[in-house]
Amino acid sequence: MAFRHFRDPGTGDGHASTGPREVIHDCFVLGLSMKNFRLFLAAAAMAATFAPAHAASVRYATPPPVVLSPDAVDPWVLQLRPGQKPIYAAPKAQARATRLPDPRREQRQQANVQPRTVAVTPTRQLAPEFLPTVVDYSGPYKPGTIVIDTEDRHLFLVEQNGRARRYGVGVGRPGFAWAGTHKITRKAEWPGWTPPPEMRQRQPDLPRYMEGGPKNPLGARALYLGSTLYRIHGTSQPWTIGQAVSSGCIRMRNEDVKDLYTRVNVGTKVVVLR
Repeated sequence: MAFRHFRDPGTGDGHASTGPREVIHDCFVLGLSMKNFRLFLAAAAMAATFAPAHAASVRYATPPPVVLSPDAVDPWVLQLRPGQKPIYAAPKAQARATRLPDPRREQRQQANVQPRTVAVTPTRQLAPEFLPTVVDYSGPYKPGTIVIDTEDRHLFLVEQNGRARRYGVGVGRPGFAWAGTHKITRKAEWPGWTPPPEMRQRQPDLPRYMEGGPKNPLGARALYLGSTLYRIHGTSQPWTIGQAVSSGCIRMRNEDVKDLYTRVNVGTKVVVLR
């Protein structure tokens, strides 16, 4: 106890007193302690009584409603309807960073640009007299005959009723002109070309063989004349029509030789005049 060693003022020996005052004091302190203990027990009993009731009321109380955003709920609710197709959230587009042009960089690029000269092939117009047309014809050859006038650079296909279909042609250059009568022995579309040995001797850079195509010198169609090396054929150089430029063949524009190709057959008579 806190006051057990209280000194008696009536004695001067300094010994602890064990008289009635000490007993009264101890009882007083003990009485206070017992009272506090009983209060503690009462409070504990009340807490034990009300705690389960409070816990039960909290446990069985109605929880507050959960509120969701319509943006999160509506797509899923719509999918519960009969016959409704699933709805998927569209991916969010990512914003792209916008890069502003750098004026200094553009100036440097413009300064590095060098002017360039581009070669342009001039368009060559064909003289009207070498375009296809129908003319009057009163010559000795029968309809269906091809007559080639190498001096005037024209090919005629004789037709019925004193008419003839006329085309412009290119003919053999000086030293390669010829005349004679032959028949068409073969027809070919986009023919391949095998330069004859004599031509390869004159032009060593020529290939031994060239597949048919737009760049092939024989052009789109070819009509072979008997056993000769001559042909009536198209050309990849239409501006040469009306000139004496070939090695003896009769050349036509591709569109013109295509037209003639459909009008004649193997066995057609061909007369070449000088």
